[in-house]
Amino acid sequence: MPIGIIGAGAIGQALAGRLVAAGERVVISNSRGPESLRGLAHAMGPGLRPATVAEAAVEDVVVLAVPWSRLREAIRSVDVSDWQERIVIDATNPLGPPAFQAVDLGGRSSSEVVADLVPGARLVKAFNTLPPGLLGAEPGTPAGRRVIFLSGNHAGANERVARLAERLGWAAVDLGPLAVGGRLQQVPGGPLSTLSLILERWPDRTL
Repeated sequence: MPIGIIGAGAIGQALAGRLVAAGERVVISNSRGPESLRGLAHAMGPGLRPATVAEAAVEDVVVLAVPWSRLREAIRSVDVSDWQERIVIDATNPLGPPAFQAVDLGGRSSSEVVADLVPGARLVKAFNTLPPGLLGAEPGTPAGRRVIFLSGNHAGANERVARLAERLGWAAVDLGPLAVGGRLQQVPGGPLSTLSLILERWPDRTL
């Protein structure tokens, strides 16, 4: 099944590029409609299909990669009252204009807020701690694999997203439920936010 991406900014494009490079099929959308994404699809190849937001949202795995200030609008445009246990990957961060300042969430983690916006979904926080340049880069390095953090309240959904990240070349680290892991990886403020870590390769000791 294709993976749906809502949002075609820097994060959405970087993640789409990694997915397509790994042989995944991707349905990508934005608020301006499929025609605005034809050039991107031509550049990335047949693995990427432009679509409406509603079309991207019907896939079994959906990535939210829109600016925080437009998140509610994007989800409302899907017009879904029950996400029916689809996996929703939250790659957003609670940063607002004019200078990417932290948004006041009333003491909650951002993914707990997002979870309320997608009732019935199995929400997994992932792909939010790396800048677009690193997210879109080859995950494997001479030293090892770049780390992707994830967290969520559904073990099965966490495992599926971890497998996806590993298949794309990253080293997945599951931080547990949103109330704990979501805070650790939240940008800004989380102690793991913006960290670029490498899981080192074990040295070959064979003779």
